[in-house]
Amino acid sequence: MAGAVRGVGLQKYLVASLDQSLKRMGLDYVDIFYSHRFDPETPLEETMMALDGIVRQGKALYIGISSYDPEQTRQAISILKELGTPLAIHQPSYSMLNRWIEDGLQDVLDEHGVGSIAFCPLQQGLLTNKYIQGIPSDSRAAKPSGALRESDVNERTLAKVRKLREVAESRGQSIAQLALAWVLRGGRVTSALIGASRVSQIEENLGALNNLSFSAEELAKIDEILSE
Repeated sequence: MAGAVRGVGLQKYLVASLDQSLKRMGLDYVDIFYSHRFDPETPLEETMMALDGIVRQGKALYIGISSYDPEQTRQAISILKELGTPLAIHQPSYSMLNRWIEDGLQDVLDEHGVGSIAFCPLQQGLLTNKYIQGIPSDSRAAKPSGALRESDVNERTLAKVRKLREVAESRGQSIAQLALAWVLRGGRVTSALIGASRVSQIEENLGALNNLSFSAEELAKIDEILSE
């Protein structure tokens, strides 16, 4: 996030960047200011001290991090606690097709009472009906650049998605609604970020709230599909 900027320079860089954002938005402060990526070139203490300084200046109410692994997260929590600005939220990528946070990160967040907001819960559209029959010419996977690559839309993944759609239909849901409900299952994820280009997509996604419960059999079936 901060590149090779160090110490006071790092804080100056972050504050200047935030000031520009606040000016564009017409705000005096933001609710949460995120460090979106761990920077191996900058000591973690310096990044956390800079974030703490932003809160103390009243430019943000809370601090969040994103995509930090379990150990990096544990260290960030410890440093911020000592500084007196507790870590409020972690924003990790998480979906049925990307379950990395289950390998330790959720335990760290639970242990320290830190919330989590999952981004890409629909895996860039893979967990919708959009790619069931292949790659539409106007889709992001059809573009030469972007987070979703053509190679991601492979037959093995699509076979899983088709089977997940069957589970969704048995629950009276679309696959997108199933995917969102699954991410929110058990209460370990605080919220999920959705991306939408149409009002109809927002309305469909909100429909996930109509059925957030899973039976043990449904969860076992989903795990079986995802492990194939």
